[in-house]
Amino acid sequence: MEKALLPRESGQFIATRSQDVFVEEAGVQKVAEMLFSLRHSDALTASGWKKANPLAPEPTSDQALNWVFVVDTMNFSFWPEKENQQCEVTYKGTTYTGYMTLCASITRAMEEGIPITDPKYFSQMSVEELGHVLRSDNETPMPMLQERHQVLTEGGRVLLEQGGSFRSFISQAGSDAQKMVELIVEKIPSYRDEATYEGKRISFYKRAQILVADFWGVMEDRGQGDTINIDWLTMFADYRVPQALVYLGALRYSDTLMQALRNGELFCSGDQREVEIRGCSIWSVELIKEHLCKLVKERDGQACNVNSAIIDFYLWPFAKQHHREMAHIPIHHTRCIYY
Repeated sequence: MEKALLPRESGQFIATRSQDVFVEEAGVQKVAEMLFSLRHSDALTASGWKKANPLAPEPTSDQALNWVFVVDTMNFSFWPEKENQQCEVTYKGTTYTGYMTLCASITRAMEEGIPITDPKYFSQMSVEELGHVLRSDNETPMPMLQERHQVLTEGGRVLLEQGGSFRSFISQAGSDAQKMVELIVEKIPSYRDEATYEGKRISFYKRAQILVADFWGVMEDRGQGDTINIDWLTMFADYRVPQALVYLGALRYSDTLMQALRNGELFCSGDQREVEIRGCSIWSVELIKEHLCKLVKERDGQACNVNSAIIDFYLWPFAKQHHREMAHIPIHHTRCIYY
């Protein structure tokens, strides 16, 4: 089988051929201007990983790196079948939904003495044991428990074969973000987020890229993040950030696609429309970054230190914070292990 295009090249390939999703130049420039106005704020920095991940262990410990691996390996498909039926986890007085239920569950398990961040344990834990770790506080369970169990035990076995920890595994790639992503995708099948579009193998590698970005974030908090060429990463193509890009005018959906989304149609992983949403999201963020860096150079006379991962780190919480204002833009739904 031919080698898949890497995520950035995949985004460009898809955006130049897309039939239902379109990158809007005016919207791209508008988002770049918005980010330019925030260039001196903490919103566009990678510092403070602990602040962005308040439920994680202290980044000074290698346990934080294993926590990142466990969470990112199971970081997919949290959307509820019905909006009023969400899995909930309450931890230290705060009730969490969505992705944060996973973070709260793993940290709760650690406090209960369950060695959930030890590959020796999670590589052979039972479905029932994982179900207990991921238990909900209400009647709505965490979706896809069987799939989460399969990918976590698989990932744990790989870590045991590769030195016994996430740090020992990822260190094989040196300080190269591209090599890190390629290593993860090569060794751990559940991270192999690929599809076929217009006869070409393409990739998004959403979870693999987030895993590398989180590793970078932990190392950044230790003062060691500047050794990793994080600029290679793209945005992390999911279902929440594309909604924000449409809301901000950087993406536009065709009437046909919009109607399918409003009808609640469930897209299969690899569906042409799903691939176009994700690919055009990647490329629009690349263009936003390019335009932002041009603004910084022209107006400030400086080099731009904002990369695609940082833009994603801004857009994802932006979408969560403004979910009411953008409720008229439906998100696409795909039940899969990739995002």
